[in-house]
Amino acid sequence: MHIAVAGNIGSGKTTLTRLLAKHYGWTPNYEDVDDNPYLNDFYEDMQRWSFNLQIYFLNSRFNQVVDIRRSGKDVIQDRTIYEDAHIFAPNLHDMSLMSTRDFNNYKSLFMLMTSLIQPPDLLIYLRGSISTLVGQIQKRGREYEKNIRIDYLQRLNERYEAWIEGYKEGQMLIVDVDNLNFSERPEDLRYVINKIDALIHGLF
Repeated sequence: MHIAVAGNIGSGKTTLTRLLAKHYGWTPNYEDVDDNPYLNDFYEDMQRWSFNLQIYFLNSRFNQVVDIRRSGKDVIQDRTIYEDAHIFAPNLHDMSLMSTRDFNNYKSLFMLMTSLIQPPDLLIYLRGSISTLVGQIQKRGREYEKNIRIDYLQRLNERYEAWIEGYKEGQMLIVDVDNLNFSERPEDLRYVINKIDALIHGLF
């Protein structure tokens, strides 16, 4: 079984992935952030490094999905291959931070890759307001995220909502995180687990 957690920067994907992996005994598969050689450069000069960053993520996530399916294990994944192609890359293109030539090249590669893999059995989308996202980003204090602009987060949120509205790849659970705190309130985690249990029992 392949479960994936999707959501904007600061929505709590990594935290929920870790907690659900522990609860269910699933194998966690985290986003490659600490070892990403482009992130710091990207936030310093988005136009110069946007294509490099998106290709790195595309390659990384494609390999993750291939490994997940080959493993035969129950895996929960922090962020999906779809988010880059439907949210981050087109947003960079619209902001003139990625050229049309690079964007079309990226899209072509994405279409090829996704034709060779299966989507997750269950997608968990974490929906959060800008104030919630900013609070979470500030709380974790990652150096390379200090320069993220509010309008950038807002654009991403709008694209996430459009993507989720048209998501037809498989089963989906939407979780509003504005009033939830998974790591500090057990009842909030239990609320999400109960919803997942209901969906999983319907799936398998």
